[in-house]
Amino acid sequence: MSIKQLVFIPAFVLVAVFMQAQSSQTIAGTVTDSMCGKKHMMKNATATQCTRECMKSGSDYALVSGDKMYTLKGDKTQIDKFAGLNVVIEGETTGKTINVRTIKAAQ
Repeated sequence: MSIKQLVFIPAFVLVAVFMQAQSSQTIAGTVTDSMCGKKHMMKNATATQCTRECMKSGSDYALVSGDKMYTLKGDKTQIDKFAGLNVVIEGETTGKTINVRTIKAAQ
């Protein structure tokens, strides 16, 4: 094997690992905040109201889908329109983060 071939193999492996780490997915769930998750803590408030108040306190938008919770990254104004609601999100996932490409109300 030449030196060029030996350098190419690790570079190829790194690209493959990176591409696998970020995958485009469609995920359904409920828009919430990272502090409350599935169970909102504000008494006498809707899920939408609680999510927005927690956002004011520095929480991140999140998506609860089944037993998983993802942090949402992207246009916060667009995500806020769906606070507390069931949605379908398309985006790039990296670990437990979704970079939101599109978000729409669930049917």
